[in-house]
Amino acid sequence: MGLDTGAGLDTGVGLDTEVHRAATAGWSTEVSAPRAAGRASSPGRPNRPRTGRWRRALLAALVTTAIVIPLSAAAQPEIPAPKPAALAPLTSATLDEAYAANRANASEASRMAAADGDEHRATADRAMADPARRFLAFDGRGEGQAAEIFGDLAHAEHVAVLVPGSDTSLDTYDRFRATALNLRRQLTLDAPHSPTAVVAWLGYRTPRTVSTTVLTADRADQAAPQLREFIRQLHDITGREAQVALVCHSYGTVVCGRAAAGLDVADIALIGSPGTGADSAADLHTPARVWAGRGRDDWIGDVPHVSADLFGTTVGFGTDPVSPAFGARVFAAGDVGHSDYFSPGSASLANLARIVLGETSEVTHA
Repeated sequence: MGLDTGAGLDTGVGLDTEVHRAATAGWSTEVSAPRAAGRASSPGRPNRPRTGRWRRALLAALVTTAIVIPLSAAAQPEIPAPKPAALAPLTSATLDEAYAANRANASEASRMAAADGDEHRATADRAMADPARRFLAFDGRGEGQAAEIFGDLAHAEHVAVLVPGSDTSLDTYDRFRATALNLRRQLTLDAPHSPTAVVAWLGYRTPRTVSTTVLTADRADQAAPQLREFIRQLHDITGREAQVALVCHSYGTVVCGRAAAGLDVADIALIGSPGTGADSAADLHTPARVWAGRGRDDWIGDVPHVSADLFGTTVGFGTDPVSPAFGARVFAAGDVGHSDYFSPGSASLANLARIVLGETSEVTHA
């Protein structure tokens, strides 16, 4: 449940796939059931009993945990960087000042990473210090956080905030950035005279695909207050008339689910979701329109969308957002895989742009 390979939104797809294969190997005869809840079974194939799904969920947790604990035990060294820049309250008038301060911070982070011998991070930070880049937030410490702006945020009428899944950090940031650029290009193509902006929001410490943290909502619970505060700051910049849409991918849908209650956004789009931790869209307690989409080639459709208490910890994220039981507006995503929702020319990208632009009647449904 992570981000992109360039056109999609999942840097950890290779690891995701290996964990998925290992976790499902024990019940290969059962995962041949339909990918999406509510999809008709193939002729001659009986429906699986609900108790079988719970067994699969428990087995998935046990097998995956057995795989990831040895691989995630080693502590990762912290990458040195300065503290985030001290910024004036964010408004349309202070944007340029914030952009300049964050570029300067990224430049210093690059210098410190190089001095520490981490040339890969130094290169990534150096790219973020480019005068053409615009960051509302930047923190180069550890795995890093950032919020990059594409478009004229101060005058935008429609703003998309992308929330990534696992394995997204400053070291893999370029892949996440590519998804934001693809959406921005689609918005410009569809509405050339409508001011729009896209935000690549890496505002939390994402879980690693190969770790136990990807199985629980702990990281999402930590991220939700940060996302709520960021949306509040966006409205301080754009004004209340701007329409904000959350576009959430994979584990990022858990973050959005945790942050949704009362959030001042017009739309929440869930793609490639393992579940949100809620039983239904109504349980998100949001006035926003809730959308869900999953590509036919997305392996996450084979993962049991349930939650279970395992040794005092809730594992899994509940109801499948594309199922009728969840109650979201299900949009067509075509044949895309888990990393490909933002591929140029795809049905998923076209529909996500329509959702961001508020063109709800134009969205095609699955």
